[in-house]
Amino acid sequence: MKNRLKFVIFFMILVLTILIARLFHISVNKYDYYKQQAYNLTVHSEYIAPIRGMITDRYDNKLAVNKLGFAIYIKPNLRYKSRRDILKREVDFIVDIFDYLDKDKLIKTYLKKDSPYNHNYINIVNFIDYNDMLKNYTKFLSRANIKVKSTSKRFYPYKEVSSHVIGYVGKANNKDIQKNKTSKYTGYIGKNGLEKYYDAYLQDSVGKREIQVNALNIELKELAQTKPKKSNIRSTIDINLQSQISKMFNEENKSGVAIVMDISDGAILAAGSYPEYDLNTFVDGISHEEWNILRNDFDHPFINKIINGKYPPGSVIKMGVAASLLFNNITTKSETKDCNGSINVGKKQRTFRCWKDKKGHEKVDLTKALAQSCDVYFYENSLKLGINNMGKTLKRFGFGEYTGVDLWGESRGILPSRDWKKNRYKESWFMGDTVNTSIGQGYFLVTPLQVAKYMAVLINKKDITPHFIKAIDDEEIIFEQKEIFTKDEKQKLELLKEGMFGVANDKKGTAYWHLLNTPYQIGAKTGTAQVIGIPKDEKERMKEEELTYYHRSHAWMSTYGPFENPKYVVVVLVEHGGHGGSATGNIISNIYKYLDENKLPLLGNE
Repeated sequence: MKNRLKFVIFFMILVLTILIARLFHISVNKYDYYKQQAYNLTVHSEYIAPIRGMITDRYDNKLAVNKLGFAIYIKPNLRYKSRRDILKREVDFIVDIFDYLDKDKLIKTYLKKDSPYNHNYINIVNFIDYNDMLKNYTKFLSRANIKVKSTSKRFYPYKEVSSHVIGYVGKANNKDIQKNKTSKYTGYIGKNGLEKYYDAYLQDSVGKREIQVNALNIELKELAQTKPKKSNIRSTIDINLQSQISKMFNEENKSGVAIVMDISDGAILAAGSYPEYDLNTFVDGISHEEWNILRNDFDHPFINKIINGKYPPGSVIKMGVAASLLFNNITTKSETKDCNGSINVGKKQRTFRCWKDKKGHEKVDLTKALAQSCDVYFYENSLKLGINNMGKTLKRFGFGEYTGVDLWGESRGILPSRDWKKNRYKESWFMGDTVNTSIGQGYFLVTPLQVAKYMAVLINKKDITPHFIKAIDDEEIIFEQKEIFTKDEKQKLELLKEGMFGVANDKKGTAYWHLLNTPYQIGAKTGTAQVIGIPKDEKERMKEEELTYYHRSHAWMSTYGPFENPKYVVVVLVEHGGHGGSATGNIISNIYKYLDENKLPLLGNE
């Protein structure tokens, strides 16, 4: 028993001696070796922000690109008292070189981002111009606490041209980061326009570097790297055409919208919302002064009027109403109405006047009613048609619906009905409401893009999707047309073309004298959409241009051309422009001149 106890004690002493010897060997003899190993085996991950993909027009002219530069980072964990002097010294060094930087702001940025758990260098300067840094780059090589990395900043070469379509990028907020993890590492995200709609393609995924660092957080070597991914977006826009239209609106000091669309598939060649604004202003954050100027502008440059401006369509809607009359067998091409300048409607015999209310248009058929825009013709026939039938047809042309365009924030407008009025105003539908709707007034509101789609569907006789995307990298995006009309309905739609021909080419047409410089024959429809009810005596005393600016009617013209071989839809809206033909005719003619002189191929034929 005693021998066993001695053996156990001896064994324990032996094991303890071996452990002590081993510990001594590791902690003393091998101290330098294991210290070095500890320094060498710390692995960190660094994320590589993708360089955002480019946006180009249909001819590869660059609309949104990246301006190369450098970002400045400072080593983490310098916030504590013993290291505050180091932080101040490094910031002083940076500001001495780039004296336009705000020293206090840089320190504040660092302290806000620093943490005991952060091992990555902290970004305090987002962008230094490439050439500015190149002149001073060697000065940074000896600064162990500072790291300079290449970066890029979004740049828009055409500034304000097509600003509402292209969109811009801005710093991601917390909500953006929760929705899109990529923005956590890039710091920027598409805020509107194509930049926002295709953001997931333009900055697909971040890259990652696995690096080995020592205890001083100095990089020893790169272990692995995955490259960031991004795609380039090729749009349907022709930026030279777009620039010409912007120039016309600016020179004539007009606000409104202009849209040029491929009639066959809805590819948008130009779309401008005026006034525009310089996209570069928003990349680094807009100043309060600039923001207030834009925000308080009565012409609303921030609103994308192409898809979100809501206007009464006025008489441009009359082809859609005429189609409904024909579809429902209310009238025929040859049936006539007598226009004496007005009609009385309902029990109270409320008077609804034609725009030509002194003599009226006398005897009119469908073609003349469209060419000369006779209101009485549509008043009388709409009462036979009824709002339900009218609404069903107009909905088929896209009114009251989203167009499906590849931009966020589109409005559906308002296609009024009995149910809509009851839900909105708790009121019944009256005969006068039907009459007003038939000439694009009353509660009826549309977006300019809806009008462009309506014209394309009317002439093409198929449903199309307006769009700005041509290709993602080298992959073409195809948009199919959809059959929505019967053979009989298509034949009836063909009858409407004669009326639109008369608008532009008959001397009594509402646009004839304003389209004399158009290079070839086109089909058209003008519209003068009242924004406020004007008493009859005031209208008789004052011309449209004599009214207070914001009381003047909106001026529309929706067209297609060439008439014999339709290729394009061109729609122009001039806010408070007065009469449709006089306010829009010059712009329309010059757009068709450009299209003719440049012989633009349609996207489907490229």
